[in-house]
Amino acid sequence: MEIKTAQFVISNTEVAKCPAPILPEYAFIGRSNVGKSSLINMLCARKNMAKTSGKPGKTQLINHFIINENWYLVDLPGYGYAQVSKDQKEKWNKFIEQYILQRENLMCLMVLLDSRIPQQKVDLDFMDWLGEHGIPFVMVFTKIDKLSKKQFNDRIVSYKEEMGKHWDELPQCFYTSAEKQDGKKELLTFIEDSNKLFKKKVKS
Repeated sequence: MEIKTAQFVISNTEVAKCPAPILPEYAFIGRSNVGKSSLINMLCARKNMAKTSGKPGKTQLINHFIINENWYLVDLPGYGYAQVSKDQKEKWNKFIEQYILQRENLMCLMVLLDSRIPQQKVDLDFMDWLGEHGIPFVMVFTKIDKLSKKQFNDRIVSYKEEMGKHWDELPQCFYTSAEKQDGKKELLTFIEDSNKLFKKKVKS
């Protein structure tokens, strides 16, 4: 798939105000500072479509972008550490949870994981929660260019071993670098194939 057009649609904190659920949708989420905005910009070949920042907690809303006029990319607030108040974190958690559980056209949640650090409890707990609620998701490892080949292999093996302790079948994994554009073709192909399933679902 080639992304020819990418346009901002709306930002909000209420599922009811999201665009009509008539197109397939893919949401990107991860711990604060995981490289989410950089990855989104790389996939869409846009420098500042998603706002990047060195300060955690930059994304604070559900941000919808329409891609090629036929599917939505959604930039969600990060979870875990962020320099915001407890009340603000609780507010984020509430509308993120509502979005994930209620958005009927959500085809897949892209869970971003920083490949440079060991598996984190907050990530494992979040993915367990998704599994318990039957939410389809894939694991997207970011910043793989920051690791040597051996470091990368060791990290992925360790992560899969930890996941295997409580998952009979592991989610699909993607390995990306916003700087090197690694993983771009694989992710866009996955979305393209998933879009076809959405069309079949609508027709049926």
